[in-house]
This record gives sequence, structure tokens and C-alpha cells, in this order.
Amino acid sequence: MRRSFNVLFLFSVFGISFLEAQNPIIQTAYTADPAPMVHDGKVYLYTSHDEDNSTWFTMDDWRLYTTEDMVNWTDHGAVLEYKDFDWALKNAWAPAAIERHGKFYLYVPITDRNNQNGIGVAVANSPYGPFIDPLGKPLVSESNADIDPAVFIDDDGQAYMFWGNPVCYFVKLNEDMISTEGEIKQIPHSIEAFGKREGENDERRPTTYEEGPWVYKNNDRYYLFFAAGPIPEHIGYSTSKSINGPWTYQGKLMPTEGGSFTNHPGIIDYKDKTYFFYHDAGLPGGSGFNRSVCVQELKFNDDGTIEQMNMTSGIKDALKEMSPYRKTEAETIAWSEGFKAKSNEVVGNFVTAMKDGAYIQVKAVDFGDISPSSITARIGSVHNNNVSMEVRADAKDGKLLATLNVPITGGDDRWKLVKAEVEEITGVHDLYFIVKGKATTQLMYFDYWMFKR
Repeated sequence: MRRSFNVLFLFSVFGISFLEAQNPIIQTAYTADPAPMVHDGKVYLYTSHDEDNSTWFTMDDWRLYTTEDMVNWTDHGAVLEYKDFDWALKNAWAPAAIERHGKFYLYVPITDRNNQNGIGVAVANSPYGPFIDPLGKPLVSESNADIDPAVFIDDDGQAYMFWGNPVCYFVKLNEDMISTEGEIKQIPHSIEAFGKREGENDERRPTTYEEGPWVYKNNDRYYLFFAAGPIPEHIGYSTSKSINGPWTYQGKLMPTEGGSFTNHPGIIDYKDKTYFFYHDAGLPGGSGFNRSVCVQELKFNDDGTIEQMNMTSGIKDALKEMSPYRKTEAETIAWSEGFKAKSNEVVGNFVTAMKDGAYIQVKAVDFGDISPSSITARIGSVHNNNVSMEVRADAKDGKLLATLNVPITGGDDRWKLVKAEVEEITGVHDLYFIVKGKATTQLMYFDYWMFKR
């Protein structure tokens, strides 16, 4: 997140448009501030969440998405809200996530009831939650600079938290991960550490460092990635031989582009590759206050530096195939248009088709050598007649596998299982679920699908 500023060029057009885009990786909600975590062979992506049509940082909860193939992402909805902290007043801003000793920790910046920024911590026994506040107060609350936490556990087991705008603070965390050890320190706000800021004469911000730090280690070298100024932000990085510094500025990693005046880095290693997460304003209606998380591969030079990387259309090839013969949540999506994320107590998370022609793409589905005979889907609608959902292979106008007629169930708290025969198909294909109907909004609800031989 960031301080107040002149918003005259908010929607400045550093926009990108991609054909066959994979980025942004979430299309059913606006997401920002990616906090990826790898656990037990799966990527867990925690994000902040921009409310629709926001004109400021209107953010009430933190959301979770998972993947095992880096292209199909499953929406697990909101796993924590600022209201889950009794001391909170507002603002669910950029999170950080980490696992230790079988417990999962979310570090989140919140504004308290005295209108003071602070960083809270929530803990769970599962990466999906439920997360609870073990302290009943902020972990850190020194000033309004206390935003954008990042948490890192070094090879010796010592944990650290970094955070801050307009300077970067850090502190040791005890092994319980909910208390600090020693004094809070600040990385020197020097040109050597963060590079010289251009185009502004601000004594509080002499360097490029702005906010959103992320700490990473590769081959005994420490990396500090950060959102860099002046606004609109780019991503810069610094390196060090020690977690305690000194840090040496290495330059720009990602230039200003993508239509959002903020950015926020997140880096993980997964299945022998390194992935860089960030956000842009790439969805319809996107802006500096309606952002969307993206990801692409990051590669190091032999000397440990990183070539400047531009935003791309994303990761096109799945790391593994998925089976159509297991129940698959409708909110498992590689790409979609015209669908919105929803949830209720009856079925949990699901998606809603908002218009005629809305579709979902799922990539790399392996049908094997024997064709399925049928597909079953849990679907419904409020009152729209003559709504159907086509299931096609490889393209929106690809081979028609099945057509499911959508029943009128009366609401998203009432559902029906609908079954249809399937045309012959074998091998690996992308699947498309395409909604057809005359209504202009909320044509149908979609919970899950599964093929059967």
C-alpha cells in the first residue's frame, strides 16, 4: 500500500493487452499484493483484495488461491478479514505468509481503532485457516510507516520480519513467530542500499525505496526486492552477503508498466524454477485501486544478478496434467471472462456467470486413452430461462463435448446436479465451459464438474 499522493495520473496508461493471456492469473476478483508460499508440493497464494469499483484502497479481507501446475488456480475465498482482529478499525492491506513447525502465520497491516497503522499476526493449523489472532493487539505498532510486512526464516532457523514505508525496518522474530526479539532496526536509507531517487526532491524519500519489501535467498546471497519510486512504482532490488546488511542496490527488476501506480513483489522457488509475482491493472475496469496479481518465471545470471524483466502474458504451459475424473471446483480456472467469485454457507466458494458468452478455461486436462461417457455439474440459476453451458475442447469454438441445460433453482443456496452425455475425447486438452443465455446478468451459478467413464 502507500501514503497519500497526488492522484491526477492514477489511471496513467502504462497498460498492457495480451492475446491468449494467462496474466492476470485471477480474473474473478480484483487481487493485489501477492504473498506466495510453497508447502507440501503446492503453491499457496495469499492476496489482498480490492473491492469492485474502488476509488481508494478499499480492502476488507485477505484471499487464498492454490495451484500445483502454475496455470490452473483454485479460489478458496476469504481466509481472514480485518474484522477478525478485535482491535482493528479498517484496511486489509498487503499480507505475508509463512509456515513453521506445522503452523501457518499471516502477517497483515491494519489500521487500529486509534487510526494508527500496525502489523497484526494470525495463526492457523492449516494453510486454509481458520486463522485467529493470538495476541489481541498488533505485533508491531510504532508509526504509520508500519505496513507491508515480509517474513523470512534463514538457514540457521532465525526468523525476521521486514516492513515499512517510507523506510525499511526489520526485527528478529522469536521461534513462536508471534513475538519479537531485540530492537527494531532500520536499513540505512542510503543511495548505496537503494539507489538514488529520480524526479523528486523529497527529504523523506532520497532513495528509490518506497514500500513492499520481500526477502529471498539464493546461493548464499540475500535479495531484498521492493516497490520503488517515484510514483508510478517500479520494482527494484538490492543484495547482501548477510541478512543484516550492508545492502547494495542492483537496479530495476521491473519497470513501471501495467496500469497500476503501485506494485508489490513476491518470489518463490517451486519445482526447480523461480517465480516472480506482482500486480497490474490488467482486468476490465482495472486501475490503481482495482489491481490484479500476475506471475512469470524469473531467471538469475551466473553472477547472481537479474536481468530487467518486463511484464508478460504469463505462464502458458502447465507443470502437470489434471484429471477430469475427480471432482473439480468450478473456481479452478486458468482463464475466464464474465465470471465473478462468490461464496455462501451452502457450498462455500463458487462462480457466477454474469453475461452471455461468459466462459472458463481449464488447461491441460488428461482424459487418458478411454473416452468419458458423461459429465456431471452442480449448477443452478435464479429465474433465467433457456440458459445452457457448453463444454468444448481446446477453444471457445472447439469441439462440442456436451451441453448442460441450466435448471431454475431459485437462488445460489439451491443447486441441482445436471448430467449430460459426452462426445468421444481422449488425450490432453484444454476445456472451455461457455454460458449461453439471453439475460444480461447472473445467468447461472456453477459449483463443480466431473467426468465419468
